Amino acid sequence: MNLTFTLEEEEFRMQIREFFERQYPREIVEKRRSGEIFTRADHIRSQQALQSRGWLAIGWPQEHGGPGWDATHRYIFEEEMDRAGVPNLLPMAILYVAPVIYTFGTKDQQCRWLPDILESRTMWAQGYSEPDAGSDLASLRFQAIRDGDEYILNGTKIWTSYAQWADWIFCLARTSQHPRKQEGISFICADMSSAGITVQPIISLDGVHHLNRVDFENVRVPVVNRIGEEGKGWHYANYLLHNERLSYAHVSRKKEDLNELRRLASEIPSDGGGWMLEDAQFARKISGCSAQVAVLEISVLRILTARAGTTSAAEVSCLKIFATETAQKITELYLELAGRGVAAGADRRLKGWHERMPGVSSFAVPWTGSYLFERAQSIYGGANEIQKNIIWATIGRLAAATDRNSAAGVG
Repeated sequence: MNLTFTLEEEEFRMQIREFFERQYPREIVEKRRSGEIFTRADHIRSQQALQSRGWLAIGWPQEHGGPGWDATHRYIFEEEMDRAGVPNLLPMAILYVAPVIYTFGTKDQQCRWLPDILESRTMWAQGYSEPDAGSDLASLRFQAIRDGDEYILNGTKIWTSYAQWADWIFCLARTSQHPRKQEGISFICADMSSAGITVQPIISLDGVHHLNRVDFENVRVPVVNRIGEEGKGWHYANYLLHNERLSYAHVSRKKEDLNELRRLASEIPSDGGGWMLEDAQFARKISGCSAQVAVLEISVLRILTARAGTTSAAEVSCLKIFATETAQKITELYLELAGRGVAAGADRRLKGWHERMPGVSSFAVPWTGSYLFERAQSIYGGANEIQKNIIWATIGRLAAATDRNSAAGVG
């Protein structure tokens, strides 16, 4: 795999970097760096700034309004976006449902929904998890009963990110009681203003409201809001989840976070004398995380540059687990650094350090929120335990195929 970039690609990088340095709203970047909570208006402003250059729908083909970039250009863009400290895109519309719409939806559905997504006129929520169907998503009970030209939706979706802002929600709904639980599921979109939809907030450990419970009581939705064939929703969901799990890596952001961690560690004293960056045990932990990020980067590039259709679900599951665990380790190091800084402030031998304590709190507060939020990354997008089951099942199938080939005398 060639990890070098061409002259044209480096010129493209400079073009992207200049945009983020000179034209992207600085107050949005500063708000993220200070750990402030974003509003819906903040996200819309960020998305519209990207779309002013045609760069919002980074993975979309040109015929649907995307830039039509190859894997390398998309990677460079995301790398520069992370380096600049730009907030993550709200993925539900741009990264999740839109590719399902332009891949499996009708022409009318594409014309109806995609322009509003591109111009940030609508926001979407993802209705997958249920109170009794989270990691085992195929066990969902949410029902859609056909009644002429409509479906009647009943049930509950939970852990629904930003449903309080959403104009639309795409749901997996059971449209038939097929013996195999992955069958009989359909992919249905509902207007959030429909009668019978109720949104109840869920406040997470970090005190932030981005999760919700969404109840549906006899909600009528036109059949034309179903994407693809009835009963094939599991297939479309897996297509979406493949894209979702690839979006977790954020390699450049992890690099920037580690660079900032090193800078802070060079300014906070160690209880053993010197600075935290010189503490052998802490330095080893930073080096270990840096090595993980390097491996993660190579893994992402390998998947992005693979021939279409050749990346297995197991490879994507491995990436999801690895990206999750790496992100969590980085937040743990920030909290350890903050704790050691507080301990140093209480040590009377370190004269004058207590006067610099506000410097510790300035990063401890937002990174405590990040630490708490990253606990959930092991669960959302398919729990890590489920990803390990996918990997194990793939290994089992490969082993069985190898045995069959050996028995048949195939080399």
